[in-house]
Amino acid sequence: MKRIAVTVNGTRRESEVEPRQLLVIHLREDLGLTGTKIGCDTTSCGACTVLIDGKSVKSCNVLAVQADGREVTTIEGLAADGTMHPLQEAFRNNHGLQCGYCTPGMIMAALSLIDAGTPLEDEEDIRLALEGNLCRCTGYQNIVKSIKDAAGQMRSSASA
Repeated sequence: MKRIAVTVNGTRRESEVEPRQLLVIHLREDLGLTGTKIGCDTTSCGACTVLIDGKSVKSCNVLAVQADGREVTTIEGLAADGTMHPLQEAFRNNHGLQCGYCTPGMIMAALSLIDAGTPLEDEEDIRLALEGNLCRCTGYQNIVKSIKDAAGQMRSSASA
């Protein structure tokens, strides 16, 4: 066992983990943060996407010990004081989900892209930027619409 200290959604969490334990398992089973989904275990689907130090990563491809001393943000860390994050609100308002399984990963990947200043001006830009996140239900139209809407709102409020 290895002792790690990870700041998860703003709270420092200390745990003992097996050196080979995946971050997604640590988040879900040890910390009870089940918003991060396990989809494919091969980094193909993106359902397990979280932010580590503000950058989008697939947590099924990261060991929990690799997150030691770092800051991890999951979908549970986005809402503040009962108010949804603009991306969460945009997915709700634009019907950017059906079954919802891919939604946390889509939102976390999109947040990383928006925060990095990635141009998300048109549908093709957004679709290309999300190529590592798969959805089997929606056909992506409302996901793209949601991300475009949120990106515009977040960028306009950041410049205000």
